[in-house]
Formats: sequence, structure tokens, C-alpha cells
Amino acid sequence: MKLPEDPDRDFPFYQGSPVALTATHWWFLLALVALAFALLIAPITWPGGEVGAFVPALLFPVIPLAGLAWVSKGNAGCLFGKVGWREIKLMIFFAILNIVVTFTVGGLVLATLGGSANPALAKANELSSMGLLIFFTKTAVQLVGEEVLTVIPMLALLHLLVARVGLSRNASVCWAWLGTAILFGLVHLPTYQWDLAQCILIIGTARLVLSMAYIKTKNLWISAGAHIMNDWILIMVNVIGSRLIQS
Repeated sequence: MKLPEDPDRDFPFYQGSPVALTATHWWFLLALVALAFALLIAPITWPGGEVGAFVPALLFPVIPLAGLAWVSKGNAGCLFGKVGWREIKLMIFFAILNIVVTFTVGGLVLATLGGSANPALAKANELSSMGLLIFFTKTAVQLVGEEVLTVIPMLALLHLLVARVGLSRNASVCWAWLGTAILFGLVHLPTYQWDLAQCILIIGTARLVLSMAYIKTKNLWISAGAHIMNDWILIMVNVIGSRLIQS
């Protein structure tokens, strides 16, 4: 299976461009991703109230990106690209596609296996207008971190499969795409009460769609933008629906 990609850009780092990263570098970056995620979910009361709550969300993308900037000699920006009308249209396309796919797969899984609710949605229903604004802003920052959590392991796995295992580039991209979707599902286990089926089948499938945005464009802004649009729409629909029922 060949995944659709823009022909003018390739994945960075996995074959030594723009700089070569060693196995030690990749393990260091994966450790930083794990550290940033641990800080995000740790039961720490950060000082500063609502402003302090932004700290773990901000550290989530910043820690791995800072590490990548260091080991790549300032080339972390190659994970990103320009944002113009084409990119915005791609964000909207992948956000809508993800909602359609998630509702389809989610409906089938929940109807047959059941599932657990996301507590963040219940929390959003209880917030004031200002609280919602803060919640949406924090969510956007955290979702950029989720894209970093996906893309850095994807590039590490791509490097392993191409440079060390000797698989073809196309096969390696497919395996990295699938492998990081499973990883993404697994890190959501605490959120969904350790429901493995829900995390792998629903969250993992959603990740496949969102990762396709990065694979196609090699531009993390596009996958992050689609992810933010997707989650914001779902949260807002849930909040509006809940408040209409209560009124």
C-alpha cells in the first residue's frame, strides 16, 4: 500500500537529511517524549491557578521539540511548513474526514463492545464562558503536543526500519503509520478507563486519519490544525447539546 504524499517533500532525519541522527539521539528524543507525557498526566498541582494549568500542556510539545532542536543543530523547524489557503483547506478536510471515520468506527465499537466517556467533555460542560475559552486554548496547545508525541516516534521508527532493518521506504512508512497509531491509542488508556478496545479501535483509527495529514504534507501544522478543529468541534457540539438539554 502506497500512502498519498506530496512529491516535493520527504520526511526529515530518517535518512540523514537535513542532519543525521544517531540511535542515541533517537532514544534521547523518545525519552523526552515520555517525560513530557508523564508531566502532562502527573497529578501535580501547578502554581498559578488557571495560568499554571497551562504549564504541563505547554511543556508537552516544548520539551521534545527543544531536544530535537539540540540534537539536530537547530533543525527542529523542518517538522513544520508554511500555512496558506491550501494548508487550511487540508486541515478542514482531514478534520471532517476524521469526524466521519471516528463516528462510523466509534458507533460500531460502542454498539458491540461498549465504551467509556471522555471525562474532559463532562468537565467542559461545567465551565463558564471564560473557563471554556481557557479550556479551548489549553486544548489547542496540548493537541500540538499530541502531534509531536506521534511524529517523533514515527520518524524514529521510520529510521529504524529503513536504515537498520532494510525495509523499503514505502513499507517503512506504512509500518510507522500503523505502529504510532497503536502507540497513540495506548497512551489514551488512562483517559478511557483502560478500555483497550476503545483506545486501539476508535482512538487508533482517528490517529491513522490525522497522521495521514502529516504523511501527505510533512507539515505538522496541518495535522495539528486538523486535530484541533476535530476536537474543538466535538467539544462544542457536546457543550451546546448538554446546555440545550438542561435549559
